[in-house]
Amino acid sequence: MIKESEYKKRRDTLAKSFLNDSIAVIFSAKEAVRSHDTHHPYRQDSNFYYLCGFKEDNSALMFIKTKKGVKTALFVQKKDKSLELWNGKRLGVKEAKKIFLVDEVYEIDEFKKIFKASIKGKKNIYFEINSKKSDIKKILKHTKLFEKKLDIIPHVQKMRLIKSASEIELIRESIAITAKAHHRVMHMNKEGKSEYHLQSEIEHEFKSNAAYSDAYTSIVACGNSANTLHYIQNDKPLVSGELILIDAGCEHNYYASDITRTIPVDAKFSEPQSELYNLVLDTQLKVISMIKPHVMRSKLQESAERLLCEGLIKLKILKGSLKKAIKEKKHKKYYPHGIGHWMGIDVHDPAPYRDKNNKEIALREGMVLTIEPGLYIDKDDKGVPKRYRGIGIRIEDDILVTESGYENLSSNIAKSIDEIEAICNTNKAH
Repeated sequence: MIKESEYKKRRDTLAKSFLNDSIAVIFSAKEAVRSHDTHHPYRQDSNFYYLCGFKEDNSALMFIKTKKGVKTALFVQKKDKSLELWNGKRLGVKEAKKIFLVDEVYEIDEFKKIFKASIKGKKNIYFEINSKKSDIKKILKHTKLFEKKLDIIPHVQKMRLIKSASEIELIRESIAITAKAHHRVMHMNKEGKSEYHLQSEIEHEFKSNAAYSDAYTSIVACGNSANTLHYIQNDKPLVSGELILIDAGCEHNYYASDITRTIPVDAKFSEPQSELYNLVLDTQLKVISMIKPHVMRSKLQESAERLLCEGLIKLKILKGSLKKAIKEKKHKKYYPHGIGHWMGIDVHDPAPYRDKNNKEIALREGMVLTIEPGLYIDKDDKGVPKRYRGIGIRIEDDILVTESGYENLSSNIAKSIDEIEAICNTNKAH
């Protein structure tokens, strides 16, 4: 778990980026309506959580910066026995003061009064400019009083690029649970099953290991369904002879994992499936081996595209020279997405990819990113040899950039054809 001292350090670091004579405010997430008067399980705003670790809604964090220093205030929902009867206990001001290393704690009902008093003499305001949170209305009508109106979110997201040791440990824990889920479905006897049977086993493993939420809706795509990149229907039967693309990761203590494996329904890859699978795997391994500080993600992308293009030409899926195929981006039909993304509190961590001068940000120690090449060949693509049609493959791992290279945080999840077939052929009666 992350200690309160680390949250305080983050707040101190953030405050250093603010101009003097400033006030800064960030609000918690609101409850999300599921339908009519029912709600989704509450999940805190990622940037707000990153700064204070407070999980309750109807809360806010305020910074007041002058030449003399910085003061911080946390606003929380007041204790109310009648509301707590229905919706659960609240921490309240008294307990929050014991936990959080902020200068002041107030009830959220006092926000308007304290905000008005605090803006006197301030020249600048930092807030969530593009947010649609209803709380933003509390401060919008006052922004005309300031010389500069600045967005607080890019400042927080830049900090989120580099993970601390405690964050990396939480990501490891999340990946360990996700590993169990992927291996669980590899072990399953898939005869007579549907995609949703596998999804239910994945989610069972998550919740059985105290990961109460998935990091995103799991993709369990059999056969041609894998050629829809964001396929989440998960309602088709598992067909003998086909592959199943499983993109699933849990969220554990607010930190995500994001893993994709592609496995055979019958515990055995066919020859054309093996050819495409090994092309994707070989590409992934070579791209991962390139990762180290100062490397550009664009170089990883270029290498992945070149390696996949070479393989597609050898398999006669693409025709012509490698140079011409890359120039005309012919491979994009079969590999349309990027090589990966940042990962952390959000599965697609919204940390920047470019700096304020629009220059690409190089890899640095402490960054965590996914590497996920893939190939997607639709069953109706007559321009491809028939043996490859209807096959969709993606292989994805979560990679930590280290001082001198990288660590594959998900390396213990079966990935080679031999490893996958061995697990799929074990306990097939399960």
